[in-house]
Amino acid sequence: MTPQEAKQKLIESGVTAAEYARRNGFKYTQVIAVLNGTNKGRYGEAHRIAVALGLKQGEAT
Repeated sequence: MTPQEAKQKLIESGVTAAEYARRNGFKYTQVIAVLNGTNKGRYGEAHRIAVALGLKQGEAT
């Protein structure tokens, strides 16, 4: 899945990025960075966000 597809999925489910961040215990700015593709989600919280959004495979540790 691409970041654009993840954005579309959130839109279709009626969830804002801020709401998604709150529900999942993530920082809003990090969620936006991953969704915009400015953060590739290689390490730390960004990686956990990318896995949770389905952008990457792996474990969200």
